[in-house]
Amino acid sequence: MTKAADPFKYFNSSPEVIRLVVMLYVKYPLSLRNVEDLLAERGIDISYETVRFWWNRFGPMFAADIRRKRVQRMRAFTHWKWHLDEVYVKISGEMHYLWRAVDHEGEVLESFATKTRDKAAALKFMKKLMKRHGSAEKIVTDGLRSYGAAMKELGNIARKETGRWFNNRVENSHQPLRRRERAMERFRRMKTLQKFSSVHASVHNHFNQERHLTVSAVLRPGRLRAQRRPMA
Repeated sequence: MTKAADPFKYFNSSPEVIRLVVMLYVKYPLSLRNVEDLLAERGIDISYETVRFWWNRFGPMFAADIRRKRVQRMRAFTHWKWHLDEVYVKISGEMHYLWRAVDHEGEVLESFATKTRDKAAALKFMKKLMKRHGSAEKIVTDGLRSYGAAMKELGNIARKETGRWFNNRVENSHQPLRRRERAMERFRRMKTLQKFSSVHASVHNHFNQERHLTVSAVLRPGRLRAQRRPMA
């Protein structure tokens, strides 16, 4: 069996430092220079351009590993309910749309950036979601007609639920990404939006400890385990 190549082979910094840098930048609403200053306080001397290079190089790799393990674990269970929603994202003065899906526990399942929010975009988003995660018993959406048209074509319109306040879970899940968007002073390209939103979703799921429902005796060890093996 061929041994997988070491992605950190030609880097002078340790894998732990690289994972820490990527975790700080993706998880928290910090700019590249904020991360550089925080690391300087810890005695790690790198430039903000290094932070940029590392998150672009290793962020998708870490996120893909988290996503793969989570999908393998979740496929063993029946999906009770999905919540779907789309948000406006302005890129170079033009409106784009980020479609997002979360499960009933608030963990992000999929992020998908498009230039439109018509039936074709909704259909492509839902096909991608179902290919990776299977199907759910109920799918909660807002009043956008594109969802109904796409679900009718997929043959699961009977599972659709729409109502006031039904979709608060996914609406609230947009907030961490919005904070990151402000710290980054908006996105410049749709490709960057797609890349960062996917990485951010996986990191959010990795550190999602539901602290408001968990006692400190359980929360703190779980948080330490996540930090010791961030995005691994």
